[in-house]
Amino acid sequence: GAGCPLPPVPMQGGALPPEEELKATVLQLRETVLQQKETIGSQRDAIRELTGKLSRCENADGKSAAGTWKKELGKGKDTMGDLPRDPAQGIDQLSRPIFFGEPGVIFFLLVSLKHQLRANVSYAALPNDLREMLQRRLGDLERQLLSKVAELEDEKSLLHNETSAHRQKTETALNALLERGSELEKGNSAFKSPDEFKVSLPLRTNYLYGKIKKTLPELYAFTVCLWLRSSASPGIGTPFSYAVPGQANEIVLIEWGNNPIELLINDKVAQLPLFVSDGKWHHICITWTTRDGMWEAFQDGEKLGTGENLAPWHPIKPGGVLILGQEQDTVGGRFDATQAFVGEMSQFNIWDRVLKAEDIMNIANCSTNMPGNIIPWVDNNVDVFGG
Repeated sequence: GAGCPLPPVPMQGGALPPEEELKATVLQLRETVLQQKETIGSQRDAIRELTGKLSRCENADGKSAAGTWKKELGKGKDTMGDLPRDPAQGIDQLSRPIFFGEPGVIFFLLVSLKHQLRANVSYAALPNDLREMLQRRLGDLERQLLSKVAELEDEKSLLHNETSAHRQKTETALNALLERGSELEKGNSAFKSPDEFKVSLPLRTNYLYGKIKKTLPELYAFTVCLWLRSSASPGIGTPFSYAVPGQANEIVLIEWGNNPIELLINDKVAQLPLFVSDGKWHHICITWTTRDGMWEAFQDGEKLGTGENLAPWHPIKPGGVLILGQEQDTVGGRFDATQAFVGEMSQFNIWDRVLKAEDIMNIANCSTNMPGNIIPWVDNNVDVFGG
């Protein structure tokens, strides 16, 4: 890749994209809610059934003990109906299987029933075998209830854990989507990969080059930035040169033979500590100001060198020719194949000021889009020659 490819959309489990994972999670949560609704419905039915059975244990004088309990529970109204007078019949009713719903309420009713039976005078009058049977049945019900409570607590804990896991997966997927959306929003206005529009010069010739249609105004400072990739040896050649009448080397960036990369201003030379011939894409920026001839050299956003006294107090002359890939010996011509650039370049921009180090770093790491205000990188601003 050439610059800063956007990271791929995070995958959940290595299979589905986040959008599908999110849909699946939402469907699972919806199913869980429907199951909980069914459970609540069945619990209501179970409470009604148990209430009916308990009401049949009402004492012989017709007073509804269950009705009293319901009032104690805040219901305020007896809706239990008439109950059999025969205690044995009540116990027989209790022996039927019960499906419990709300354990707390039922347990309260059961304990209340035991207290009522013990306190009730008619209870003492019951035959011994009926009393024992009633006690036994109540004990069974109590154990059954406690077992059901424990079972429901386990189910509740399991459901809570599953719900938490679903929520966490959903949040993770949503966060991934939000981050991706944010990246795409930035990407609309940010740096585009050099592969989208680049000048490719695969051979060392004197006839392959690009020419910038615009020329430069008079400049008292400049910043030149570009992406380039080259593995040429010895030396990558001349990424760009600017020649004006009377001065073929007004601005030149060149790595020739075994020399280091050099910046020429008005035929004066500064050696730059840049190393780019490794076949990888690199972002290069050069700044210069006529004030004391100060210069800076950046590679991949980092300042690697600085100096002064490079053509101090010399303004860059206007109206010249800007060539990509060749060194000019006369304005617009007399190229030397040994000095030609071999490789690819893109995003060649020129500003009429010294950019801040922070701006250069942001351009290099693709977090900002800053076209050159003098020469921007647009394809209708470059003519290519030679193939």
